[in-house]
Amino acid sequence: MEKFTVHKGLALPLDRSNVDTDAIIPKQYLKSVKRTGFGPALFDDWRYLTPGEPGMNFSNRHINNDFVLNKPRYKGATVLLARDNFGCGSSREHAVWALAEYGFRAVIAPSFADIFYNNSFKNGFLPIALSSDIVEKLFQATEAKEGYEITVDLENQQVKTPDGEAYDFELDSFRKHCLLNGLDDIGLTLQHAEDIKAFEAKRSAEAPWLFR
Repeated sequence: MEKFTVHKGLALPLDRSNVDTDAIIPKQYLKSVKRTGFGPALFDDWRYLTPGEPGMNFSNRHINNDFVLNKPRYKGATVLLARDNFGCGSSREHAVWALAEYGFRAVIAPSFADIFYNNSFKNGFLPIALSSDIVEKLFQATEAKEGYEITVDLENQQVKTPDGEAYDFELDSFRKHCLLNGLDDIGLTLQHAEDIKAFEAKRSAEAPWLFR
């Protein structure tokens, strides 16, 4: 998993509340569990004017020019701004995979659905909860100035704006440690690889019939 320390990126304002995981990545794309190939289908029903299916040529689809993700000024955005209850709905981890593969590293919103919030940390993606008033200020600034970039400083737990404003955010120390060090569940386990090998060797000697 890629480490997250300090990230500075173009902000994109998704001005919708209660964005559910089916909107983030529709159900027809859930057939794959490869964690890749979902970026082009991010916000599929809003992003395109024609229906999408897995394995199709996305370059031939008609895009919705009114949807914020398709506006040229937000091309290459890596920090997503959203409203209340982002990531609600089903528990699909594919939603985080799609956001990350598109290029987003963090999402800032007043609140998140619990399962989406937990899935984000397992995939090196940072959900940041700030007050509705602060999120509204970020929305207004992003929409008013083209090329508006936000800096996310995980070590100091701050969101910084080009105007010099800094907003503190709360984060569980364990999740922070994992992100800073690029550790998912597998990475955490592998930190104890030598102990695991020693236990297996001991157990194999004590009960060899279990390892035949």
